[in-house]
Parts: sequence; C-alpha cells; structure tokens
Amino acid sequence: MSTPHYQIIRRPIITEKGLGVKEVHGTVVFEVASKATKTQIKEAVQQIFKVRVADVRTANFPGKMRRRGQTEGYRRDWKKAYVKLAAGEKMIEFAENL
Repeated sequence: MSTPHYQIIRRPIITEKGLGVKEVHGTVVFEVASKATKTQIKEAVQQIFKVRVADVRTANFPGKMRRRGQTEGYRRDWKKAYVKLAAGEKMIEFAENL
C-alpha cells in the first residue's frame, strides 16, 4: 500500500532562502517524510496542489545533539525537497502571499 500524499508532504519551509529560490527559479521548498522518494514527492505535490512538477531535488539533514542542563538528546533527522514547477505553472498559493 502506498503512503498517503499528506503523509509525504509534511509542511512548506518558508525562509529567506526558500523565498529567494521561489522568486528566482520557480521552486518551492517542503519538509517531507524521510523515506519518501523523488517520484512519491512529485506525485504528492501534483495531486495536492494540482500543478505540474518539472524536477525534484532532495537533501537529508541528520539530527543535531542538543543539551538542556544535564539532559542530552538528539533532534530528529529530516528531509527537505526542492520542487521545481513546470514552465507556465502558477506558483503555489501559500508562498504568494508573503
């Protein structure tokens, strides 16, 4: 059974770097499930936002060690996806209003 689309795309990443990439290259940045493949990410974005996707690039980030007093722990590992929309596609709405 395949993973539902809303479990693959976790949340948009809205940062200065992400907004710069959006304006210059027409690329949107998402936090995605760690085990999601590029094909699954592409299908999920196309189904959820009703746009055509030209390219998907991913980056894995290992969790950092953090301390609070004597307690130590690690942040969770996570994955970022750069999703480039096809030429002529309208930009996804959540990133337009900023």
